[in-house]
Amino acid sequence: MFDFFAEMLSYAFIVRALIVGLLVSLCAALLGVSLVLKRYSMIGDGLSHVGFGALAVASAGNAAPLAVSVPVVLLAAVLLLRISENSKIKGDAAIALISTGALAVGVAVISLTTGLNTDVCNYLFGSILAMSKSDVYLSVGLALAVLILFICFYQKIFAVTFDENFARSAGVQAGFYNMLLACLTAVTIVLGLRMMGALLISSLVVFPALTAMRVCKKFQTVTLSAALISMFCFLLGLIISYIYATPTGASVVIINIILFLLAGLLAWLQAKGWLRAVLPLLILGGLLSAADKIIEIKENFFVTQTNEIYANAPDYLGRTLKYEGIFSVYADPDSGKKYYAVIRYGPGCCGTDLNAGFEVVWDKEYPQANDWVEAVGALEEYDDNGIRALQLRLTSLKVLPVRGKEQVLR
Repeated sequence: MFDFFAEMLSYAFIVRALIVGLLVSLCAALLGVSLVLKRYSMIGDGLSHVGFGALAVASAGNAAPLAVSVPVVLLAAVLLLRISENSKIKGDAAIALISTGALAVGVAVISLTTGLNTDVCNYLFGSILAMSKSDVYLSVGLALAVLILFICFYQKIFAVTFDENFARSAGVQAGFYNMLLACLTAVTIVLGLRMMGALLISSLVVFPALTAMRVCKKFQTVTLSAALISMFCFLLGLIISYIYATPTGASVVIINIILFLLAGLLAWLQAKGWLRAVLPLLILGGLLSAADKIIEIKENFFVTQTNEIYANAPDYLGRTLKYEGIFSVYADPDSGKKYYAVIRYGPGCCGTDLNAGFEVVWDKEYPQANDWVEAVGALEEYDDNGIRALQLRLTSLKVLPVRGKEQVLR
């Protein structure tokens, strides 16, 4: 597992995506709770389309994408809020009006300049390759600014979210905090736009908040849960994207959908009063599956792990072990009986003189002595002339490329 993450993080674009993605996920989830409760959730979708248009103009003019898109989307957020508050056009209609107009402008600009190429797909559906080092620095700075402002004005945003009229009567400048919320959302949308895509970025705002609301009741716990859910979904989505070469944005959204459905199932079970009956079965199933998992004896702790198994053999009987080592054959000089084992050379009391490993039993043809092999089998106990001994009943025995006399340090 460690080797996998080390390999994954050896790519600079993955590290950039991880840093920006986690910060954007955190910001989007914190803001998303208030937006969903105020029924402003579609503002993220509208601003993402505006962001697409801004990115198209920036691409056509060879300008810095964030330098163009941030002020344009901020202006659109202010305009949306003013239209919905001070005109006969309602909020959802205002979002549709501005978002579709901006999307049309973006497509027209791209078709007249660079043409509808791969970059358009990257803008629409996202690409982790789209983040440069300068983008990361700017994104980190803006994301930290969003987090600081949200934390500083948390109480006011909370008041405006739940009862705006009461907040106004209590002297809270509700208009200012609504504008602040819209602007923070605009910045967050822009930061995640190139990585998640214009069509999917709004999911970071909506899904974590809705999922958290299914399992939590208090505003504070919903906000914290949404933040954790959002970062977890992004991290898991990025890993899936790396393994299966799927678009990062789509992978993150699919994980969010799965968690939302699971949260809905748990809420339904709790409402029916079945959760207490089902939960122990789920926990038991998880424990049983963990118990059936193959125990892989690691090279760095070979002697430590084998000593642990010998010292607590009853806990490991029936479990499947997997490790690599040297195939060895030993014949008893008195009885002539042959014993087969897969061992490693480890530290003993006088240097490297300890043979650590297990005796093995194999129903098929054994390899040659001193072959380097991978052994997989179930641990069992047997009687050897009145002595209780341990052995592995192998299900797999593979001969690997020769590595010579391998020693382990601990």
